[in-house]
Amino acid sequence: MAENTSSWAYSDRVKEHFMNPRNVLSDEENFQEDGRGTVGSIQCGDEMLVLIKVADGRITDCRWRTYGCASAIASTSALSEMVKGMSLEDAAQITPKQILNYLHGLPDSKVHCSVLGDKALRAAIDDYRQRNGIVVEEKERPARIICDCIGVTDKDIMAAAKDGAVTWNELQQKTKIGTVCGKCKTHAMEVLDESLFEIHHETLKMHD
Repeated sequence: MAENTSSWAYSDRVKEHFMNPRNVLSDEENFQEDGRGTVGSIQCGDEMLVLIKVADGRITDCRWRTYGCASAIASTSALSEMVKGMSLEDAAQITPKQILNYLHGLPDSKVHCSVLGDKALRAAIDDYRQRNGIVVEEKERPARIICDCIGVTDKDIMAAAKDGAVTWNELQQKTKIGTVCGKCKTHAMEVLDESLFEIHHETLKMHD
């Protein structure tokens, strides 16, 4: 039989983070976290736990545990490296696209695996702030949860629309929305339509 010479579907960096994941939380490790965040669901195939240590407003260490595919493991491993030394403010702004860029990309069918890590990190940061009574002033209106199962918000949908999502399948690929129970589809598509209209309106204003 001829040897399969097809190229590896993932970048070398994805392969490295999957084969040798960094900062995994071991069962034996007594990691005393300052913040803890969990997102996802075993039902939809991916669940991520992120733990952080914080000193002087910066993340000094990060541990994680992920139940999911190679892409999910690699993206969480990459995230744990990216955030070390970051201020909480900067870490809270990390996007799936930044994780993808760090990994030198993922196959289109696996892009959704990077969207939970940033949410787990933000949940850990929120937990740290809550534990320490830190109130962050919100200059914008708070995000509305559209998908209760994995915490996708209207702002996540707007970001996906700006990134090119116009159909339900494209929205799912970019946010993983509706991959547990699917009950949010109608509402989510209404929000997507509103987002696309807003983007179109802003584009017209720019050209006036």
